[in-house]
Formats: sequence, C-alpha cells, structure tokens
Amino acid sequence: MSAPVLEIRDLAVEFATREGLVKAVDGVSLSVDRGEVLGIVGESGSGKSVTGLAVLGLIDPPGRIARGSVRLMGEELVGKREEDLRRLRGRRMAMIFQDPMTTLNPVLRVDTQMIEAITAHEAVSAKAARARAAEALARVGIPSPEERLHAYPHQLSGGMRQRVAIAIALLHGPALLVADEPTTALDVTIQAQILAEVQQLCAETGTALVWITHDLAVVAGLADRLAVMYAGRIVEEGPVDRVLDDPRHPYTAGLLGSAPSRNRRGEPLMQIPGMTPSLAKLPPGCAFAPRCSRAAPDCRSVAPDRIEAGGGRAFRCLHPLDAAGEAA
Repeated sequence: MSAPVLEIRDLAVEFATREGLVKAVDGVSLSVDRGEVLGIVGESGSGKSVTGLAVLGLIDPPGRIARGSVRLMGEELVGKREEDLRRLRGRRMAMIFQDPMTTLNPVLRVDTQMIEAITAHEAVSAKAARARAAEALARVGIPSPEERLHAYPHQLSGGMRQRVAIAIALLHGPALLVADEPTTALDVTIQAQILAEVQQLCAETGTALVWITHDLAVVAGLADRLAVMYAGRIVEEGPVDRVLDDPRHPYTAGLLGSAPSRNRRGEPLMQIPGMTPSLAKLPPGCAFAPRCSRAAPDCRSVAPDRIEAGGGRAFRCLHPLDAAGEAA
C-alpha cells in the first residue's frame, strides 16, 4: 500500500508563556489518504488550529514542535529548513485560513497575487499564469473571472474573497489542503456552496483535505473520518457516521448534545458544565474529568490510554459509553 498523503505521529507543540509551558498539542497521531477528508472538531483552545499550523511548519517562537513526526507523501517535514518548507507550501501543501484577508494582500489586485503564487513555483509566462488564474477562479464558482482578476480584495464580498483564497490554495493541485474554519464567517448559503465545491474539487484532484472546525453539522456532510480534540489531545476518532451516531467518549456525546438539532424545540440546550482547563495547568489524570458526569476516582489520577475499538474507531476514556450510550 502507498504511504498516506499526511502522516502525523506523536506530535507535540509547546509554547513558553508567563504561566509556564503550554502543551497546545500533546501526542497527536493522524493520517489522511489521497482524496480523503478528515474533520477535526473541538472547542476553542483544543489544539485544532495549532495542529494545522504545525503541519505546514508555521509554528513561530515562543512556540516549537517539541517532538513527533509529520510526513507529507513519506517525506519528513519536522526539522526541515524554512527555505525547503517554503518550496513545499503552495505547491504540495496549502492552507485556507478563517479570514481570507490573512491570505490576500489588501493593496494588490487579485491577478497580481495569483500570478505571483504561480510563478513562485513554476517557470511560466505571465500570460499563461493569468489564464490559469482565471480558470482557477471559475472552478470555485466565481462568475466573470476575468473581471474579478482586476479587483482588489476590498471590492469583493466575504464569500467571494474566501473563494479567491481557496482558488489560490488549489492553484498547484496540492497533495494536501488544510482548511482552518474557512466558512465560519460566511452566511449559510455561501457556506454550503463552498463546502460542495471544495468536496468536489478534492474528489476530482485526489487532494487530501483536513477540515478544522467547531461545527459538527459541517463535518457531518463533508468528512470521511472525524477526530475530536480536547485539551491538546485526540479523545476520539473514526468514520464520521459512526462517531456522530455512536460516540464512545463523553466529551463527544456532550458536543453532540449541545447541538440545537439534537434537542427538542423549546427545551434548553444540553451543556457541558464548566470550561476547558488552562493548558498550562492541566489536571492530573483525564483532562476532561472535572467536567465529566461519568468521572470516577481513577479518572482524576490515571491518564487514559488510546483504545482501539475496531473498524477504525479509537478513543481515550477509562469509562466509555457503549453502542447504546450507556455504561460499558
């Protein structure tokens, strides 16, 4: 069998702060195959975005990758020189950020930015690069692409800017695309269109997609597999339908229970009590224990190991839920 497009093994990312050493990502292992969509979900501060940034080598001081391996098509990325990573970014791997203005330069026209993105990695004429840029805009559903090439980012709507950012990310047909909540700020109609377009493009090109979000409804219709993060660790993963229909970890069940669609009309939403712990002062044992209604004394002293449940399922819990949602 060929190597996964992305393979992460025991990744740990730390930040030095005044409060102490923050373990933003602690022992994360993941893999994504060609044409596969992996969803990563969790509350703010769970380590989702830091994982995505670490994959592309975008962790800057005071942060650092403390240990672990990140392989792209079998090639180790951790420890590579910045010049080598720069050659890979945009061409073999790309990222779409939540705010398209993070990607787009506000003082340059769209055509200038897209042509530069092409010629930075390929020796092609400006005319050929421009034609490719127009084609890329058309592929993500932008009408009158030639006209949009002349526009500045501020002349485009939020949804249009995000489509341009996606088009730039896909210009070179990267093997890996990391999307960090790219549709959060968009209205529902535009969000649905972009999700459909990205899914179709990945299916056509074979690009492996990592979709980072806090919205379970988005990954339910987009992802093939799902990883749930809490306090820097993956607490549950598996095929998206099985994880959403049959959660084994109480935190996953809590996320699902807090979704409006899971509650009867007029009734209060189910909530996970408390707040996420400080990553600089994680409690001993299971980090979720202080908020978990199923926590037993051993949960507060013993860190749960990863348990393989078969069928691609895995979770970290000493007292997991069974298939019926009751005590195992």
